[in-house]
Amino acid sequence: MNSSVFDFLVSAVPGESDALDVPAALAAHRARAADFPNSLDRAVIAGFGSAGTGPAFLGGYQEALRALVPALDPADLVSMCATEAGGGRPSAIATTVTEDGLVTGTKSFATLGTFATRFLVIARAGERPDGRPALRAVLVPAGAATVVTPLPELPFAPEIPHASVEFDAAPGALLPGDGYTDYLKPFRTVEDVHVLAAVLGQLLRVAGQAQWPAEAVEQLLAVFAGVRGLGGENPASAGVHIALGGVFERLTRLRAELEPLWDRVDPEVRRRWERDAPLLGVAGKVRAARLRAAWDSLG
Repeated sequence: MNSSVFDFLVSAVPGESDALDVPAALAAHRARAADFPNSLDRAVIAGFGSAGTGPAFLGGYQEALRALVPALDPADLVSMCATEAGGGRPSAIATTVTEDGLVTGTKSFATLGTFATRFLVIARAGERPDGRPALRAVLVPAGAATVVTPLPELPFAPEIPHASVEFDAAPGALLPGDGYTDYLKPFRTVEDVHVLAAVLGQLLRVAGQAQWPAEAVEQLLAVFAGVRGLGGENPASAGVHIALGGVFERLTRLRAELEPLWDRVDPEVRRRWERDAPLLGVAGKVRAARLRAAWDSLG
């Protein structure tokens, strides 16, 4: 066993990972990362073991969900189900859950939905005194979902499967706490840091295979160290959002600095990276709004 994840990233030899069988790939990731208790370490290792940004994202996404809900079974493939036809805001959530955990409604965009063994559903459990929806988080076994319909591939990272999911009085287990403040809202930040770690792991894989200079590896590891430092912090913290904004900005600049080195990379690996690069911009407007709100909260 390596003494640290940093030792792993500079000494391990990436295995072949060109084809993506989602369950098999995630099972291989669990085995590879079993000795690392830190979820961000496991996320960067998921990226290191992935041949493309899409597979790296899926590993980071699973680790983010486990960081959010530590009680999840490690063998499960989990999909967050929040977005509906009107969006993902609390006011747009029409899916309902009863006091005994029966879920009814349709989620329009569930990442990993076609392969999930369990859905983490954000559902309405009535209204608060101020008229806002009272939300709960519910774990629903995939077999209880009425219909899971695959959605068309996106133009980037097509390996990431998405689906719409319908529930009709599907039995689930209510999780403790508030569905918005304890699950949906923090997940946006928890997902960001874990997916960022996974993408950095994939870039470190490329750097090793293409024999990029030591300085490039050092800089990628330094950005990962910044991401890793945010892992144990409160995702609602203004300071965390400000620091995360800085990490994303540093990575943007580093990507520009590393651009000439892509001439050394296998053409197919480079093609996949260029195709999938827009994935890093997904939710960019939401992150920018969080960053502005963080600064505003500090006056």
